[in-house]
Amino acid sequence: MIERSQIAELIESYNTRALSVSCIGSHSALEVFDGAKDEGLSTMAVCQKDRMRAYVHFKRIVDRILIVNKFSEVLRKDIINELRASNSIFVPNRSFTTYVPYEGIENVFLVPIFGNRALLKAEERWAEKNQYYLLSKAGIRTPMRFSSPDEIDRPVMVKVQEAKRKVERAFFIASSPSEYRQKVRERIEAGLISEEELSKAVIEELVIGTFFNFNYFYSPIDSNLEFLGIDRRLQTNLYDFVNLPAKDQLEINILLQNIEVGHQPASVRESLLEKVLEVGERFVETVKEEYPPGIIGPFALQGAINKDLDFVVFDVSLRVPGSPMLTTTSPYSKYYHGFVIGVGRRIAMELKRAMEQNRLKEVVT
Repeated sequence: MIERSQIAELIESYNTRALSVSCIGSHSALEVFDGAKDEGLSTMAVCQKDRMRAYVHFKRIVDRILIVNKFSEVLRKDIINELRASNSIFVPNRSFTTYVPYEGIENVFLVPIFGNRALLKAEERWAEKNQYYLLSKAGIRTPMRFSSPDEIDRPVMVKVQEAKRKVERAFFIASSPSEYRQKVRERIEAGLISEEELSKAVIEELVIGTFFNFNYFYSPIDSNLEFLGIDRRLQTNLYDFVNLPAKDQLEINILLQNIEVGHQPASVRESLLEKVLEVGERFVETVKEEYPPGIIGPFALQGAINKDLDFVVFDVSLRVPGSPMLTTTSPYSKYYHGFVIGVGRRIAMELKRAMEQNRLKEVVT
């Protein structure tokens, strides 16, 4: 594992007056870059040559592009040297942790990362101290999990990755062992999932409620948790399919998927904010104990509020969650700061404050 002392040494060599913010050109990079520009910082995108059009198009917020054949090449020595020569602080997003091996992130990528480098892999369900472990330690309610399809005695959500597109999900719902096996067979025959991916699937209770993604930011500089706002996800081919009349839904024989393609802003009943803040604070304290120095910057708790007004968390984002709607539609950041901000700008604000107080080493690993 790259040590914090190595990163601290790098920071000592940086010209912090010429600091830049870098990110893999995917997922939430535009959000990160826009926020950096709002705070007067320069930006650098690491783009795959076949996926760079958006970063060329929005040239106001992207100062420089480093082109690679595939995202994993961010581990190349010349790319790492270029990032360091640009006094770059790297902001991890989901594409970074999807396309770049954790072994490389932890042992090769010798560039200051905004956030806790060691915590990134806790998002994966195969990690020893994963998100389920952290939620349990924090006393946060999660869906009941089943170790075998034979145990299914209620509606469940089966979380399995697609066979061909590792970044996409082929989740499905089942209510019995026989229905599970039928749906598995259909999806394997259609090439949607594989036996290998199925062996790593998670079977958990289907939570009936209203879905929310609660976005937080923990500041080591202020030792304080902020609630930035809420988004909801638009998913295909599920989302607007359910708006068809029931008769038409029954006549259309298709395999439903959960591929996230967009976001919606949302708010929550004011009386529920106490619970939202309390859950976030408990999670932050637990991560401090299990993954020192704990959470640095943004994270999200994704789940549902049920009819009993309980918040049930079924997923955690331990990096930039990807909620661009917060940039213009979050009343909660305005309540706190006096103006509306998104995750990208909040990261840039933290970097600038850390620079001004000569505490940059506290927000990078």
